[in-house]
Amino acid sequence: MSKTNRKLKKGIFPAEAAKAEPAKTLVTSACSVAPPVATSMPVAAPTPKREPAPPPTPPPPAPNKVSLTLVKPEASQVCVAGSFNEWKPERTPLSRVDDGRWVGSLTVPPGRHEYLFVVDGQWVPDPNAAETVANPFGGKNSVLVASE
Repeated sequence: MSKTNRKLKKGIFPAEAAKAEPAKTLVTSACSVAPPVATSMPVAAPTPKREPAPPPTPPPPAPNKVSLTLVKPEASQVCVAGSFNEWKPERTPLSRVDDGRWVGSLTVPPGRHEYLFVVDGQWVPDPNAAETVANPFGGKNSVLVASE
């Protein structure tokens, strides 16, 4: 008799083993919370927290009117270029008035502005400027301060 047969005779056959011990079933629950119950009273949604409103933004400062004058009777064209017009002289031509004076009225934002007159293509500082600063080209720029 083989070993397998001896075990079968001595032990319990597989079909009998199933009869001898009842199967145990393990029941698990995916969630231990009871399902929601419908009620007749509505539930209010939580009110969101409101952040305080930011302080109002002050209006931008009013631009300043500035008048520039240059005496150059020999000039045929005078413009002004500066930080207030992106250094583009064609944006701000001056007008010739009596006795060789050139005048221009500008609207500039408050602050410090550097500028130069452009007289017949030559860039020159304003001889009437109260302040000048060195520029990167070895010359001087005139300074205009517009109040806030």
